[in-house]
Amino acid sequence: MFLSLLLAVAAVVRAQGTCDNYGVANGSSCACPPGFGGSSCIQAACQGTIFEGAQRQLVPRTGTPSMSNLTGCSCASGWTGTGCNVCQNFGVCQSAYSASGHAQSSVSSGIDGSGDGQNTTLTCNTSPKVWAAGEMSCQVVNPTVQALFPGDTTLNILRNLQSSLTPVQNVTAFGNDDTVYAQLFYDDVEQFYCRADSCTQDTSSGGSDWNCENLACTCIPGTTFCGGIPISNLTGTIDDLSGSLGISCGAVDSSNNTASCSFQQSVINSLFGSSGLSLSGCSFGECVAQSVIDSSSGNSSASTDPSKSKELSGGVIAGLAVVGSLILFALVLLLFGWILQRRARKSGAGVYGLGKSGGVPIVWNGVSYVVMHSGTGWRGFFGRQRSRRDNGYSDDKVVLDSVSGRVEPGQMMAILGPSGAGKTTLVEILAGKNKVGHTSSSVSFPSSKAHPQIGFVPQQDVLPPTLTVFEALLFAARLRLPESVPESRKRERVEEVMEKLGIARLRDVRIGDGERRGISGGEMRRVSIGLELVAKPDVLILDEPTSGLDSVSASKVAAVLHAVAHDPESPTAVIASIHQPSSQLYQTFDQILLLSHGRALYSGPGGFAPVDHFASAHSTPGYIQGYNVADYLLEIASDPPVGLFKASNSSVQTPEREKELVDVEANEKGYAREGGRNIGRARCAATFLTQLEVLSGREWKILKRDKSLFVTHVAVASVLGVFCGGLYYQTGTSIPGFQSRVGCLFFLGALIAFSSLSALYNVVQIRPLFLRERSSGYYSPTAWLLSRFIFDVVPLRLVPTIIVSSVTYWMAGLAHHPANFFKFLFILVLYSLAMTLWNFFLATLFRNGGIAILLSALSALYQMTFAGFFVHLNSIPPVLRWLQWLCPLKYSLEALSVNEVGSGLMIQDTLQGVPVNVSASLIMQLLFGFGVNNYYRDVLVLFAFIVGFAVGVIAVVWFTVRERR
Repeated sequence: MFLSLLLAVAAVVRAQGTCDNYGVANGSSCACPPGFGGSSCIQAACQGTIFEGAQRQLVPRTGTPSMSNLTGCSCASGWTGTGCNVCQNFGVCQSAYSASGHAQSSVSSGIDGSGDGQNTTLTCNTSPKVWAAGEMSCQVVNPTVQALFPGDTTLNILRNLQSSLTPVQNVTAFGNDDTVYAQLFYDDVEQFYCRADSCTQDTSSGGSDWNCENLACTCIPGTTFCGGIPISNLTGTIDDLSGSLGISCGAVDSSNNTASCSFQQSVINSLFGSSGLSLSGCSFGECVAQSVIDSSSGNSSASTDPSKSKELSGGVIAGLAVVGSLILFALVLLLFGWILQRRARKSGAGVYGLGKSGGVPIVWNGVSYVVMHSGTGWRGFFGRQRSRRDNGYSDDKVVLDSVSGRVEPGQMMAILGPSGAGKTTLVEILAGKNKVGHTSSSVSFPSSKAHPQIGFVPQQDVLPPTLTVFEALLFAARLRLPESVPESRKRERVEEVMEKLGIARLRDVRIGDGERRGISGGEMRRVSIGLELVAKPDVLILDEPTSGLDSVSASKVAAVLHAVAHDPESPTAVIASIHQPSSQLYQTFDQILLLSHGRALYSGPGGFAPVDHFASAHSTPGYIQGYNVADYLLEIASDPPVGLFKASNSSVQTPEREKELVDVEANEKGYAREGGRNIGRARCAATFLTQLEVLSGREWKILKRDKSLFVTHVAVASVLGVFCGGLYYQTGTSIPGFQSRVGCLFFLGALIAFSSLSALYNVVQIRPLFLRERSSGYYSPTAWLLSRFIFDVVPLRLVPTIIVSSVTYWMAGLAHHPANFFKFLFILVLYSLAMTLWNFFLATLFRNGGIAILLSALSALYQMTFAGFFVHLNSIPPVLRWLQWLCPLKYSLEALSVNEVGSGLMIQDTLQGVPVNVSASLIMQLLFGFGVNNYYRDVLVLFAFIVGFAVGVIAVVWFTVRERR
């Protein structure tokens, strides 16, 4: 009794302050929406017609708590819906209008009982489209709702469009234009009511779609939905409904004169799917003058808001803008490169760089090289290596100690010495190679040329195995000869070099390697020499060109070098380090430099001149007639007397020797290199576009001839696509089925993460060739990276990704809409690009391929851990939770899952006998913690990863991946 009294007092207080059902306060009473009355608009009307307004019979409030129960109310013929507000046939509106006494206003409204014509007579509009103010009443049929509330649930909605066109304002319409009022009844008792404004109507679909803003709902305390059953109290959820509201209705079914609709709001959509709460058996009724319908029928617009049109979402517009900007930027760069290419090809005389060589001598004075002691050394923060010498010790290794010499064009010098004498170090310093130790030297090229070209042939042959001899040499000619040289002249130059080297018969033979049969070792060495000769170097330097060759092959190589040095048209200075030459090979050299323990024992003419020089030194062994002079010199250099070092600095001061040791400063016009660093380093001869074209041509040839990697990727993608599709074949819509769907998406991401390891291996495998070609000035690192990226990503990443994704997607029965499929494929492509660039980064950052592969595998495992599939992201301890933001797979899996649930996926299952029919987005948030609106955010983050990895790869290649000896 006391509780009833409190409720009655509360009702009076509320009536004095506010009006229920969003009625409008009018002094001590309230103006109520159609179908409601009483002092606070809380009492529902029963029977009567909508035209009776406040005069309708109201259901008394009974029970605890006190509420109106419409059970037993029956509507008059031609009217339906809870509250009897929905007209159903043509004549009921006019008769009810006349019976209610409103016919007295016919003069002003143009409506009367008899009518001046059919157009001024009231009619009942039973279509979903609203002309003035329309009522609708629907049944709420949802398994989950019915499991919790098994009774009858009805939703009444008043859609108020233009109140000035309604027969009786504030009676058949209520409130302002473009507003919506809704009330939900359960077992004929009102549970809650809602209101929204700023509505627009769109009828282009054949039905009626209303979109409103500023939704507000109020739960009636004590009702079944709002606390009457504590276990299912929805008060907090209903009162918090806000934002946009959508009421979408299809066309009316002529068989039963009803239609299906949906009640859409963000929270409701998250519970019941993207289509919102389904409404069935919807009846529509609107009393409106026929003239209103006739005057509006000629309007061709499908929407009552002419300004309303289909617009792209902000995320789509931003994505299109980014893609368009990237394409435009690429086109601008391509156009700029084309202009530079044409300008370079038109410059010069057309054959610039292939004329007669003017002859460039090379002079070096006081070349020294020290390797810091690494056993006890340490590196500071800035990479400077300290040695024990800094602490008072001097156990650093001196490889070269003040070595000097000179070679003129037309001369060939052999640098002799036992192992460890410093031969390779000296030729590398003369060639300007980067050394890890400390170099002090003065090397000059006295000539009129601003930048003489130095050709260097390393000891090991690093060649592209799938190219033929002619293709390898033409590749070098296209990149190392000036852009102004025509293509035909470059081919002629390649033919000339092959003839000179004696490898013309091998023109179309592939080079091969240890796994593929190709040319012999001696022929490879001549091809390596040819790669330098096609560029017509002014000085040719070779590191042990005869090592590993038999005597015949070594003689052929020596003969080629001798011919190059003594070419009557273009004499060239040739310097070669020789380990143990034969007697015949020794006689081909004009100059000899003998090294021992990093110091020069002899520097001068070849032949028997060194024998005569050492004959004056009584501490050296005597020369035996017929003995190989080279072996004699190596025997002396292997264990020279201490006095011989002092004698070597003063005894070889012949006039020729004095000419060789000319001071660098006296050659003011000469090109100088001091301290082991190039002053005016030679640039690439070809433009960037030409570099990219030539590199792409080589990559295409390699891809065509070595199909094993491409075929394997495609075959594995096909097999795994069928396997994964069969494993998740036609995944259901139960809760375990949804988990399987996400598992399928996770499997695809993990597959891409591990399959991209082959990108790492490809870079590690080709790294030596890149180092050699970059050190020789073939191309820029950017051109190489771009060509590698194109011919690695397209055939080995994108094609397999499309295959495995397409097969799995349709077999697993994922979202069938094409838009969802392409969004799914787009995410996997982005993730594949990110993983490819990540593996490029590891491959370029670490010289040891094993370390790079290990880190790549560990990073894949790390991504699997923090992707959100094995562990709920919100349950990770805060000290580790931040790691998820560094996980590309997390964003990929979230975007794929959001795309899947965004297709309107509904979970249909049974939990302990209770049917469940809820949106998959709700289950996704509960199981994995993914955000339902994060798709475009994830796309942008994946783009950021791609850009970040790309910048990292470019920086590492430019600044660290360079030849160091």
